[in-house]
Amino acid sequence: MGKATKKKILNGQATAVASGIKPKKKAASVAMHATAPLLAEGGVLDRLWAVVMSRRDASPSVSHSAKLLSRGVPKVAQKFGEEAVEALIEAVTGNREALIAESADVLYHLIVLWVATGIAPEDVWAELRRREGVSGIAEKAARTLPVALRPNTRKIP
Repeated sequence: MGKATKKKILNGQATAVASGIKPKKKAASVAMHATAPLLAEGGVLDRLWAVVMSRRDASPSVSHSAKLLSRGVPKVAQKFGEEAVEALIEAVTGNREALIAESADVLYHLIVLWVATGIAPEDVWAELRRREGVSGIAEKAARTLPVALRPNTRKIP
């Protein structure tokens, strides 16, 4: 977190204290959420996507991204799922540092999956912007299909 972000958080807490409002423990996390779009749009994830894109045609013997991509979408998706499960395990066990590391792995493998399937970060950012300000409950209800209309799913061999 940069000095400016820390200063904003501290100023917000100082303002609350000066006005007699007891600051909530989550004040820092709320302030950090306000900076999240800076990371997502034009930030580290876009740069990571560009690196993975540049490795698409590299030799699998010299690039981990190229090796993953050479195995095809089902294997890339499987690897993403494995990393997601590892992150879930660390979350449930309360291992914060391991969860941070696994979260980075999840984001990397998600980006490899995007590259493998032809999705650009802008596509995802546009969808997130579309959902902004919409209740999660309302958004989910709008996309829930009756069982008869749901697409069939199958496990990856």
